[in-house]
Amino acid sequence: MTDKQLFYTTVTLLERPFILAATGRGLCYVDSSETTLTDLTSWVKRSMPTFNLIEDYQFMEPYIQQLDAYLKGELTEFDLPLAINGTKFQLIVWEALRKIPYGKTVNYSDIAQQISQPDATRAVANAIGANPLLIFIPCHRVIGKDGSLTGFRAGINLKRQLLTIENAL
Repeated sequence: MTDKQLFYTTVTLLERPFILAATGRGLCYVDSSETTLTDLTSWVKRSMPTFNLIEDYQFMEPYIQQLDAYLKGELTEFDLPLAINGTKFQLIVWEALRKIPYGKTVNYSDIAQQISQPDATRAVANAIGANPLLIFIPCHRVIGKDGSLTGFRAGINLKRQLLTIENAL
């Protein structure tokens, strides 16, 4: 296996399509939309342009199993390796997201405070929106200051489902 291989597969969970992609270092992309393969291809061109996409369900199976267990409420913490690609600021924000406990929510200002950049709420929101690892980096746990469910790339309905699974609503 070379370093330039990006394995992926699509799977239907919660009656919706999910696409997952990983390198030999770990999971690097998870999304759920009707245009999953198009979105993945665009992301690869931007983030990992030298990688070859290879469909491989077997390689992706451990990640699918953990995602499925999480979506069934049987898993509260993922323990598979992640290969996270982003800017320095994005990585800081995404690490803060990973520290949000299962079943808890925070708002964008809380994250800005946590990373010691209280005036960067908008930049934090942009970094959260660019999170390539839906669910595994739990951006769904970030809600509006007024408690509203806001800004989720895969849609507010999925965000509501995820927070309901975690008993956070």
